[in-house]
Amino acid sequence: MSQAMSPALQQRLHERLSEGLAALEIKATAAQLDQLLALVGLLHKWNRAYNLTAVRDPLDMVSRHVLDSAAVLPWVKGPRVLDVGAGPGLPGLVLAILNPELDVSLLDSNGKKVRFQRQAVMELGLARVTPIQARVEAYTPAEGGFDQLISRAFASLEDFVELTRPLLAPHGQWLAMKGPAVDGELERLEDDVRCVSRHALRVPYESAGRELVMLEPEAGGR
Repeated sequence: MSQAMSPALQQRLHERLSEGLAALEIKATAAQLDQLLALVGLLHKWNRAYNLTAVRDPLDMVSRHVLDSAAVLPWVKGPRVLDVGAGPGLPGLVLAILNPELDVSLLDSNGKKVRFQRQAVMELGLARVTPIQARVEAYTPAEGGFDQLISRAFASLEDFVELTRPLLAPHGQWLAMKGPAVDGELERLEDDVRCVSRHALRVPYESAGRELVMLEPEAGGR
């Protein structure tokens, strides 16, 4: 494939994205659609040089990355959100595009992935997104805890909670995007963490089971 995507491929990407968002009952403006498609274009371009994701086909990037990230939008209220282990910025970049009221920080220790985040933030004009290169256990936010911590492919629930406890605001929530094996992970959580809700994620064009698990600290917990 050449550096620039063909008009035919761009049209197919636009159709898949538009139809997928409609299936998720997410309303996006023309400008937001353009930003999401530009994100796919950037990811595809950088991926050939830096191997940011195992997904190679731009059409698959729309479903496996953009629509998968967008599927959790109804439960992301923020206003301050930390995407933990964000990789190339997923789901944080997608959420920030679809809800410009969010203040999103993207945390990852991988330098090439954070460089991609910064390039995407600049090119897409996302003024309220902050890329951060750091290990989660070494990161201390300058403005206190976050209202929601979200993880798409970071770690087990147990590790996600324990590594990020210091980053959560007093009344904050953990949001974990998980696969079918989540029941066993829930059983291993400490008693001072409770599961407040679970939501099946039906990602358009994808058959794999996905779920959003929302956790909160128990009142009076450590």
